[in-house]
Amino acid sequence: MIKQILIIQTASIGDVILGTAVIEKLHSYYPKAKIDYLIKKGIEPLFTNHPFINNILIWNKKENKNHNLIKLLCNIRKTKYDLVITLQRFLSSGMLTVLSGAKTTAGFDKNPLSCFFTIKSKHHIGRKGEKYLHEVERNQTLISSITDSNASKPRLYPSESDYNKTKIYTSDTYICVAPASLWYTKQYPKEKWCIFLSKIPTNISIYLLGGPSDKRLCDEIANSLPKHKTINFAGQLSLLESAALMKYATMNYVCDSSPMHLCSSVDAPVTAIFCSTIPEFGFGPLSSDCAIVQTNKDLPCRPCGIHGHKRCPNNSFECANSIEIKELVERFKPI
Repeated sequence: MIKQILIIQTASIGDVILGTAVIEKLHSYYPKAKIDYLIKKGIEPLFTNHPFINNILIWNKKENKNHNLIKLLCNIRKTKYDLVITLQRFLSSGMLTVLSGAKTTAGFDKNPLSCFFTIKSKHHIGRKGEKYLHEVERNQTLISSITDSNASKPRLYPSESDYNKTKIYTSDTYICVAPASLWYTKQYPKEKWCIFLSKIPTNISIYLLGGPSDKRLCDEIANSLPKHKTINFAGQLSLLESAALMKYATMNYVCDSSPMHLCSSVDAPVTAIFCSTIPEFGFGPLSSDCAIVQTNKDLPCRPCGIHGHKRCPNNSFECANSIEIKELVERFKPI
């Protein structure tokens, strides 16, 4: 009987959100099991209200990284998990999994320690034009033998206070825009955002979302729209508060970045703009109302990498500049 489960995913916010699909599936099959989630420090506020997570384990990678890893391993071994699953392909997560002492361990074949896993699954990133698995489907293969083959959707649980914080802004008809990305080649150009948003009717509120580092970009976009009601929330809302606001938007416009996965987690309508990356990598939106907008050109340089770059390798950024703005306008659905 499975009573104690640990899931390991210490990558970026988006990967951690997608990992919640595994939590949803395991809880549906083992409702009495205690499920713990190991993530990197700084992301834990996402799970303040998660009803199916027993405990959040945190790995501080920025200070005393290796020392903190050993402390984590000691705590993991004390818990005596029945099942440990690593959703990552790194040596560190493989070590935690293999040395956990768990009866059953699961991970992908690309993990350096995969030969020691009880359950091992193939990990394949899709190529342009081929049939592919979404990340939640890839992760599901790790637990299909103890659940089923159908992946659940990722889910987060904003609290009543999260919704109350944004309630005052939801009485208007509005769209949310998260214009930034950690990677330059994943980010739709500012000038293109400004042109697109100028075509939105002026009676529609525009809410700009992002972290503190995105405030300047959002300010510049807002300043280009003097006739519109725009509010820059960059750095002002938590991730769960942002998700609460996005849930009731007429449409959310995002890049291939964490706000897209926030939309998926609360089933918010979303239009995701893919510049240098491609949907075949398996990280697209999962909302009931979702669409991907990308270039219609067959560019030999695209994709130029799985995670994006700090600048366009050939200095043209054609993958973003050739995206037709009318496709974004067509996704606008006023109530």
